[in-house]
Amino acid sequence: MTDTTATAAAALLREHRESIDRLDAILVYTLGERFKHTQAVGRLKALHNLPPSDPVREEAQIARLTDLAKEADLDPEFAKKFLAFIIREVIKHHEKHLS
Repeated sequence: MTDTTATAAAALLREHRESIDRLDAILVYTLGERFKHTQAVGRLKALHNLPPSDPVREEAQIARLTDLAKEADLDPEFAKKFLAFIIREVIKHHEKHLS
């Protein structure tokens, strides 16, 4: 590899990593915003004595996310696992509100 090629590759690598860093920040802030809303839902459910989980809603969300993943060229199985993880965390938070 020539110096010019190595320099160009290093610049491309840096650009990709900068994009990844920005996207990671977007993901973290987006999840933070999402959890603010799910916390509010948890308090509302606790206040009205509703169950912490909603299997019908969860199934609809999984189907919706699977479709979005396909549109985004993301592995739908990964998207399902990711949403399942988030749902488990949300349910834990909702259960805490019941205590």
